[in-house]
Amino acid sequence: MSRPDGTLRGWPRTLFARLMVILLIGLVLAQGLAFSLVLRERSQVADRLMLGNLGRDVASSVAILDMMPADKRPAWLDRLGRRNYSYLLNAGTAGGDPPALQLSQEAVATIAEALGERYDVTANTLSADGAQFQVHLRLSDGSPLTIDVHPAPTGLSAWLPGLLCVQLALLAGCAWIAVRLVTRPLKQLAAAAENLGPDLKADLIPERGPAEVVHAAAAFNAMQQRIAGYLAERVQILAAISHDLQTPITRMRLRLDLMERSEAQDKLYSDLRAMEHLVREGVTYARTLHGSAEALARVDLDALLDSLACDYRDGGHAITLDGKVGAPVLTRPQALRRILTNLVDNALKFGGDVDIAVFREEEGSLAIAVRDRGPGIPEAELERVMQPFYRLETSRNRGTGGTGLGLAIAQQLAQALGGRLVLSNRQEGGLQARLTLPAQA
Repeated sequence: MSRPDGTLRGWPRTLFARLMVILLIGLVLAQGLAFSLVLRERSQVADRLMLGNLGRDVASSVAILDMMPADKRPAWLDRLGRRNYSYLLNAGTAGGDPPALQLSQEAVATIAEALGERYDVTANTLSADGAQFQVHLRLSDGSPLTIDVHPAPTGLSAWLPGLLCVQLALLAGCAWIAVRLVTRPLKQLAAAAENLGPDLKADLIPERGPAEVVHAAAAFNAMQQRIAGYLAERVQILAAISHDLQTPITRMRLRLDLMERSEAQDKLYSDLRAMEHLVREGVTYARTLHGSAEALARVDLDALLDSLACDYRDGGHAITLDGKVGAPVLTRPQALRRILTNLVDNALKFGGDVDIAVFREEEGSLAIAVRDRGPGIPEAELERVMQPFYRLETSRNRGTGGTGLGLAIAQQLAQALGGRLVLSNRQEGGLQARLTLPAQA
């Protein structure tokens, strides 16, 4: 089964963990293969060495026993015996199949070759696996002699498993360092992208390290500067247009004041007020795109919210306040007040009664929710209404539709505060605008 992002379930999510898993599996397999090859080579060398010694030792031992009187041979059996084989002065265990294992067959052939044609050599297996077998022959006086071969298992040196563990630990440490060096630039790049605020004035990424990392950092820094330049140019144009419009609007107002009172004059006054409001909103939006130049200050958020609610109540609006922070917060008070004012104005315009709730989230972030009981916003439009000059109300009436900049300004200021503004529809009806500020607030 796979996750929604296309990765397999159980597979690590981070690049660091995935590279570590791949490298460790590869290192363990490679180390295990090398260890197996060493053991196999060691076994083959030991077998060749054993066969060579076996032929010479058996030939000399049989010659010694053949030259001795029969009554003195038993005393020499312990001296001539070895760890892998011993001598018996009898016919041994009769019956059994000839040795089937290749090593056993080579051992029998080596013994027969070493003894030569003087002795008639036969062999049979004793154990079920064929590892233990006996070689039978008769000495010159006709006495039977049996060579009981029982290969002892080749044991590992006590230090070998410890050395293997040390090697794996060293390889794992080197893999950890290598993966960390590879993934660290990616983390720095992601952090720089996340810290890129609406003013595009984040610190540049250090251009040092491998050539690929330096190239990526330089490209990101150049991209950041180009985007900042493009945005500054467009913001300057918007601010200049909004500012220059104030002069003709003022002249038009003066000329209207000199006109005789009429219905047309009232309509023109209404249009001028709408234009002035639009110009002010445009200048404000342009300033928010440059980021907030306001200094951080410790603010009693409970007092700020209470003052805001009282101002609206004095204007005849129904606003309730729920929850308390209980401690000063570090923020930009004017920017925060502008965000809340825009959200409350929007809620009053379309939702009637407004409820403001403030609380701490589980991870410590500070959340302020502005809720209304209006019709809400279609789910497909929740993101689009945050765009500048976008209005759900399709008429050109500024009184009912607004300028389309209130939520855009609130979102820009929220980003300047390091927070996040999210709109969502309430199950009981209405809209919730949730402002989340960083935990350090």
